[in-house]
Amino acid sequence: MKRDYYEILGVSRTATIEEIKKAYRKLALKYHPDRNPGDNEAEEKFKEAAEAYEVLKDQERRRLYDMYGHQGLNENGFSGFSQTEDIFSAFNDLFEDFFGFSPGRTRSRSNAGPKRGADLRYDLTITFMEAALGAEKEIEIQRLEKCKKCSGTGAKPGNQVITCPTCNGRGQVIRSEGFFQVSATCPNCNGHGTIFTEPCPSCQGKGRTPQYRKVKIKIPAGVDTGARLRLKNEGEAGIRGGQRGDLFIVIHVEPHEYFYRKGNDICCEVEISAIQACLGDTIEVPTLEGSEQIKIPEGTQPDAIFRLKGKGFPDLRGFSPGDQLIKIKMVIPRDLTHRQKELLHEFLEIEKEKKKDGFFKKILRKVEFTKG
Repeated sequence: MKRDYYEILGVSRTATIEEIKKAYRKLALKYHPDRNPGDNEAEEKFKEAAEAYEVLKDQERRRLYDMYGHQGLNENGFSGFSQTEDIFSAFNDLFEDFFGFSPGRTRSRSNAGPKRGADLRYDLTITFMEAALGAEKEIEIQRLEKCKKCSGTGAKPGNQVITCPTCNGRGQVIRSEGFFQVSATCPNCNGHGTIFTEPCPSCQGKGRTPQYRKVKIKIPAGVDTGARLRLKNEGEAGIRGGQRGDLFIVIHVEPHEYFYRKGNDICCEVEISAIQACLGDTIEVPTLEGSEQIKIPEGTQPDAIFRLKGKGFPDLRGFSPGDQLIKIKMVIPRDLTHRQKELLHEFLEIEKEKKKDGFFKKILRKVEFTKG
């Protein structure tokens, strides 16, 4: 079971981003593998701290974690680091924030090896009912794919691809600047590590071409606007055999004609007449799964709220679903028949008599009390 990220970094849940950075930098320097060679425990603590920092430094990930914990992150596309390079990337980014340069290892600085493809984002609008009940969608995206003509080499078919003589295939050259040796992108091969005389006419030497692809998406029941779904390996193709990126689906939920949402609860308003409120009645109300009858007790007041347990949105964390809240709106009838008006006038006279009797009874009680 994963530990709490705030506990790992030793900060409070209200810590600022600067406090989080400072705490992570201290742990990262302490447990960095280069300072603890062969120490598996230190390496695990280094990975653990890097993962905690990667979540808490990101405003959206931190919000999800604070609300739903590790499960909320998993369901929105973050399940920790997939490879060691990601961990060192987080460390290098932080080090660069503090000192203006990165202490990254030579192999991670070289552009000659495989490079992971870019992640893609797709904004998907769904209906209120699709958000509540779940759905399957098919979308079409444009992404960079490995060029079929040159198989991703970037060279014209039949043209020989050779190792760059300037950098010996590393993609980087070393130059001295004062006391430091600085690694820079090779100017001859632009960091690829290989060169060729004629580029592929299909991809202009880039090794990838834009293509359209249809992707099926399963929308889990209970999502809300702002939720992100992660589809692994559905992003752009990697370079030189690198891993494909991911596709992130950002959800936008349309408003509903009758329902609106408060957390996992579904709310709606139902109109009844003043007569129904006075005498009580059984009425039908809409729910996510059709209509359902509820009993309105006599004497129901305007804006009264009735609750249907478990009729709200499913919970993404697996907890109990929300409820449906029904607010009563009183409607005064207008087109009354002559008979209806007669009955209401009779009702009004009775009400006046009741109030009159009640008023005089109060006066008499006060008089009797004064005499006593």
